[in-house]
Amino acid sequence: MVAKELEKTMTPDDIARIWIFPPMRGDGREWGTAVVAKAATAQRFTVFTARYMLNTRGRQRGQGKVELHEVGDGPVDVVLDVVSGVQSRTGDGEPPVEIAPELWFAQEEDDESTTEA
Repeated sequence: MVAKELEKTMTPDDIARIWIFPPMRGDGREWGTAVVAKAATAQRFTVFTARYMLNTRGRQRGQGKVELHEVGDGPVDVVLDVVSGVQSRTGDGEPPVEIAPELWFAQEEDDESTTEA
């Protein structure tokens, strides 16, 4: 779902790094956030947040929405420091998981093919 939304504005080859934060669940919904770094130049990333909400129960199960926002840009090392510092600032017990863009997009395609069958 999130990868499909990203593909509307960029290709998997445009994406340098993706970090996925642990989802939150409750009231028949799941909320999640990914931070996406797009290479602006060899030394700079443009950073996006991709947030989703997915209905996990009820009549609207499987339906959701995705919001993609450009939040800034900066030198690669600064962006890496900021992403790693988010965990300590939010108090989350689990750090974000980095996933290779090609694996993330392939996983989304696999998820969709199993739900369509």
